[in-house]
Amino acid sequence: MIAKLTEAERAQLLPTLEGWEHDTARDGIAKRFAFDDFVGAFGFMARVALLAEKADHHPEWSNVYNKVAILLTTHDAGGLSMRDVELARAIETVA
Repeated sequence: MIAKLTEAERAQLLPTLEGWEHDTARDGIAKRFAFDDFVGAFGFMARVALLAEKADHHPEWSNVYNKVAILLTTHDAGGLSMRDVELARAIETVA
């Protein structure tokens, strides 16, 4: 079973994720990305999709033209887990 982050873990880890915000309604982390155009946004999504598939952890996301909004939460844990933090860090490497 995947463990939900404790309050102490959240306090330590969330500040290390630049630009990611705690979505308290969904108990996840969210960030919006902007690119020069649709092709840039779509290319980013394709790279993230490969990372997510490899991690077996898939984001909730949307795309409108050059913008991509991502929410990470772990349904199996009932909220924010280390899997979300790790995928957020991986996403930053391709952003």
